[in-house]
Amino acid sequence: MFFTNLGRFTVRRRRLVLSLTVLLLLVAGAIGSGAFGKLKGSGFSDPGAESTKASDVLHTQFRTGDPNLVILVAAKSGSVDDPAVVRAADDLTAQLAAHPDITQVVSYWSLGDSPQLRSRDGSKAVIVARMTGTDDNINTTFDDIDDQLRATDGATIKVQLGGGAAVSADLNAQIGDDLAKAETLSVPITLVLLILVFGGLIAAGMPLLIALISVVGTLFSLFVIGSLTDVSIYSINLTTALGLGLAIDYSLFIVNRYREELARGLTPHDAVVRTVETAGRTVAFSSFVVAASLSALLVFPLFFLRSFAYAGISVVIVAAIGATVALPALLAVVGRRVNSLSVHRRTPKVRANGTFWHRLAHGVMRRPVPVALGTIALLLVLGTPFLKVNFGLSTTSALPKSAESRQVSEQLTDDFATNSGESFAIVAAAAPSADITAIDAYAAEVSALSGVAQVDTLTGTYRAGALDAAPTDRNAAFASGAAGVYFSVTPSVVQRSAAGEALVKTIRHLDAPFSTGVEGSAAQLIDTKAAITSRLPIALGLIALITFVLLFLVFGSVLVPIKAIVLNLLSLTATFGAMVWIFQQGHGSGLLDFTADGTLDVSMPILMFCIAFGLSMDYEVFLLSRIKEDYDRTGDNTHAVATGLEQTGRIVTAAAALLAVTFLAFGISGVTFIKMFGLGLALAVVMDATIIRGLLVPAFMRLAGDANWWAPAWMRRIHNRFGISEGGHSPAVDPSDGEPTGGRELVDAGR
Repeated sequence: MFFTNLGRFTVRRRRLVLSLTVLLLLVAGAIGSGAFGKLKGSGFSDPGAESTKASDVLHTQFRTGDPNLVILVAAKSGSVDDPAVVRAADDLTAQLAAHPDITQVVSYWSLGDSPQLRSRDGSKAVIVARMTGTDDNINTTFDDIDDQLRATDGATIKVQLGGGAAVSADLNAQIGDDLAKAETLSVPITLVLLILVFGGLIAAGMPLLIALISVVGTLFSLFVIGSLTDVSIYSINLTTALGLGLAIDYSLFIVNRYREELARGLTPHDAVVRTVETAGRTVAFSSFVVAASLSALLVFPLFFLRSFAYAGISVVIVAAIGATVALPALLAVVGRRVNSLSVHRRTPKVRANGTFWHRLAHGVMRRPVPVALGTIALLLVLGTPFLKVNFGLSTTSALPKSAESRQVSEQLTDDFATNSGESFAIVAAAAPSADITAIDAYAAEVSALSGVAQVDTLTGTYRAGALDAAPTDRNAAFASGAAGVYFSVTPSVVQRSAAGEALVKTIRHLDAPFSTGVEGSAAQLIDTKAAITSRLPIALGLIALITFVLLFLVFGSVLVPIKAIVLNLLSLTATFGAMVWIFQQGHGSGLLDFTADGTLDVSMPILMFCIAFGLSMDYEVFLLSRIKEDYDRTGDNTHAVATGLEQTGRIVTAAAALLAVTFLAFGISGVTFIKMFGLGLALAVVMDATIIRGLLVPAFMRLAGDANWWAPAWMRRIHNRFGISEGGHSPAVDPSDGEPTGGRELVDAGR
């Protein structure tokens, strides 16, 4: 009776509910606008990994770390060794060194014309530095430095900024632009589609109001969560996409069911109660399934992934509450005016058999075996490219070509013998600094490895397995008192590449004379892969278990949850195959305007899996609820499948189209992995709403017959006691006072 009581409450207290909704929306909007200041651009590493621990030791014990600012200085004419260029570069280096939040400033000129920091043609050289402080401090420092250095551009030199800090700044700016473009594109298209679906402005506007509530409420949640723990700024993209998509989806089902009940002859207030009992119940438990899928992201140690769980679960909960509480209250106020401002004269009515979806269901169920086998074969073929997946971490190639940090990175790779911005450290926190022999031997051994250009440490600079330059005063910084030494390795290969990973693995397997830890982006990639792989079985197991339990509690069936899980996996197999074919192998990169680097970001497939799996289950719950409703009434499985597909066909198709539009809007992003996120989820939604829902679901349910709803006796007893079943039809509600007309005792019971 919970949903019956909820429906009665929203009718009786409709003005109170709407007033509180407006008040909470204003408060959440005022506070939630500060969420951006609480979010961070990092979160891609495992806190317990060797690379992270080594990086932490480097910061705490040695007061240093990898350079995060690379300044590319180009001579506008002549060479970087020309006197005028040298003077300008020295002034620039001194200016950076004087900044209180910048340390470790070294340059081609300050190191005595080091060839590693000079381009092959002599027209460019670099200054490398490290910014200190929190992410927010680094962002502020970078903005200050960016403004100052732009003033140095003149007749002598041209300055460009690269490195981690510049990449972060470019990413943040690009994501902000992408959000604005996505909203500008998706909102008007969504409104047009809603008007086409409902045929009226009033009905079409309601889902957008719930979407606004959902997005604003989730921003408030992220502000609160971001004040308590680390949350990634990239979760904003999920908040916007899911906030618009799910709120509109849920509202579609609520408004559509309400109009159906009006067409059946119920009074507006009775229709609201009946809508909450049926569609509201389905929305609520569908949201539980989506939230359950997203909760699996919490098992991973990377707060980048956990952030999407925080954002996703928040937006699902807010969207569900808005659709089942605020929207019914609004419908109770609007009443029959929900059909006002129609763009065509057509009264919604319950359609007879014979629609496209009804005919499709019967056509599939007449030949379930060939349809099922053919569709499964197609999905498996589409998924074969995923067998060649090559995981990596995002590089500067994920940014648009116009991004300055990407341009700097490409010039360092193409024009320099080595990329000093690619250097990483080997940390020996307990190595005795007095043991010169051991330090010398280990540094020489590392410098002799294939892929290593140079090693710097306490005892000097090493190249090709031998000491190349004696130590200077600068080398003393590689030691930390009596114990603790680190080695700075400048590779001749790109860190985030197969060669970079191989180099780190080789170093980790060396028989070092002391305990060591390797940090840097290649080591981080290796450790991130290991962290995700080790937790993946737990995440997948949780998704399967929670989904099975929830679907069993709703439908009382063993086979239906298993079928739903298997079909969703098939659908996602094809989606992931497409992502490898497009974004790793680069097919269509010119059309979609991105650069393929031969890898997929290691965190994106599991992120997309959890979101897409939840959304697929979302539509599964909507469809199965209508099928089960008809089966309970008629006992005819074939009729129930055809009727359920017919009743949900138009509205689920519309919901999928609207959600796909929301995700596709992020396909225009200038950041490759955001583009993949949007296009991949749009494809998953479309695949599920067409191939899975139209072909595989009716085929499998026809083959299973009445066994679809079977459960062993002991599980049936569990369902009878704890199951989530739909209550009977509620008593009528008198529009004048909002109370049931079936007797005072029913009023009291409802309260």
